Amino acid sequence: MDEGDAPLALPIEDSLDLHSFAPQDIVDVVEEYLTAARAAGLAEVRLIHGRGRGVQRARIHSLLARLPCVARAYDAPPERGGWGATVVVLESCVGEPTELPG
Repeated sequence: MDEGDAPLALPIEDSLDLHSFAPQDIVDVVEEYLTAARAAGLAEVRLIHGRGRGVQRARIHSLLARLPCVARAYDAPPERGGWGATVVVLESCVGEPTELPG
């Protein structure tokens, strides 16, 4: 694998701006980000996809509807991006521990 092809490690924060990712990678990036966000203990995140024609928003909403660990997803309020961002409420998945052991 070329160094330019190595996966990029991103800090897990409560929002992810998708503008810097290639459109064909968005679904995979969002799915991996949500898994990492849950593992980091985040209960709610914001995905910034932009307003545009709504293509990325539709792709993201379609993905979120299929993921069992998404409790709810909705357009962000105006002060958090409005139609250009989606707020995702996460929940524990079946088979995952709901609290850390120890």
